[in-house]
Amino acid sequence: MKNTSYPLLFPSLALGLAWAVRGHFGHEWGAAWAGGIGTLAVILISGREDWQFRAPVLGSLGAIGWAIGGMMSYGMVIGYCRGTGLGNVWYGYSMLAMIGGLYGFLGGGFVGLGLSETENRKVAWASLITQMVAGAYLFWGFFIFQLEWFMTPPRSELWAACLGAAVAMAWFMYREGYTKAARVAIYTGLGAGFGFAFGNFLQTAGAASGISYNWWNVMEFSLGAFGGLGMAYGIKKQDWPETFRVSKPSNFGGLAFLLLFIPLINFSEAFSSKKLGRLAESFEIESMGNFVLQQRLLGIGIALITVLFVFRLWKRSNNASQKAAGVFFALSSLYVLWSYLIKGVFLGNWGLGHSTSTYVPILLLLAGLWYFSAAESGYQKIAEKAQSVRTDWLFIALLLGCLIFALISLSLHDGLPGAQIRFSSN
Repeated sequence: MKNTSYPLLFPSLALGLAWAVRGHFGHEWGAAWAGGIGTLAVILISGREDWQFRAPVLGSLGAIGWAIGGMMSYGMVIGYCRGTGLGNVWYGYSMLAMIGGLYGFLGGGFVGLGLSETENRKVAWASLITQMVAGAYLFWGFFIFQLEWFMTPPRSELWAACLGAAVAMAWFMYREGYTKAARVAIYTGLGAGFGFAFGNFLQTAGAASGISYNWWNVMEFSLGAFGGLGMAYGIKKQDWPETFRVSKPSNFGGLAFLLLFIPLINFSEAFSSKKLGRLAESFEIESMGNFVLQQRLLGIGIALITVLFVFRLWKRSNNASQKAAGVFFALSSLYVLWSYLIKGVFLGNWGLGHSTSTYVPILLLLAGLWYFSAAESGYQKIAEKAQSVRTDWLFIALLLGCLIFALISLSLHDGLPGAQIRFSSN
């Protein structure tokens, strides 16, 4: 008997892994890479050939959607959770839930809209993006410059722009009748929101315990894992129409975006002379110039092998599942191997204190789950739909969960390094 839990576990682990690796790259383009991997995981495990033949395009949509939230700053918000006042700590966890929720809503929304497209009904992407940009500017101007509702002073307040973009997307989906996509956005947002708050609770508890570990990475994994779980659940619980076959140029454009454009931008930032120079200094490498050149050449070599493999597979294979698997595992492997290069894993920086040591085992676990899974029973032949859950109760539960995290955090320490104060009692 086949295990139908894989379709939920697989995207959860995949996006959790990708979001943890994203911490080594950062910002919008690191989030784009992770979002593309998470989306491809859903497509791969779905068993839907019509989705798998569109994997590059759908993966690109997921990458763009998850990337939008990458502009938000949250370092100060994490600092609030490390303080000692209930108001500040609860505020910190609640705002992390909001930031994670915006990540997930925008990412899940783009994926849901992509899955909603049929031969007779295409999403008006240009109109949607225009409305999202307008909403972002309006909310940012109103909340930040007019009302001065600052979440993370003195850091960037682009959360308001992301909120405006999310509201514009929600209105577009409601007005155009994309209710399935809206449900995916909501469940993904709830998952990512909870994952961010819960992940930072784990980070706070870990720091208070004194155990030396990369707890920041644990927080990032939690955001991705619960975001992926929410996205997979939102998709799995609904019946989707047969989508259309995109043209070969569209798919190759998607492959170029995922395997060339996104990695190129991440390469220019992660393999900079400044970052590699700091790595060389930490290992006391004297020939810094040669070391920087060596790391860059290794990174380019790995990328070229990955790109050639995927484009050759996509051109020659007629098996949709193999194509989707090739893109997913190649992109994930490239992401992990590059993170090893820029963190010095191959130089000996490996062990419990660096959670990078868990990346390859998780990737191997994903390969095993895919190989032994019964994808066709997970999505394509839904015998029993998941029971509908009232999302308003989930929102309330999320806020209460943040309060519980705050109360427990306060009982674990008397203030941690990096603590910030948002609201002064004076």
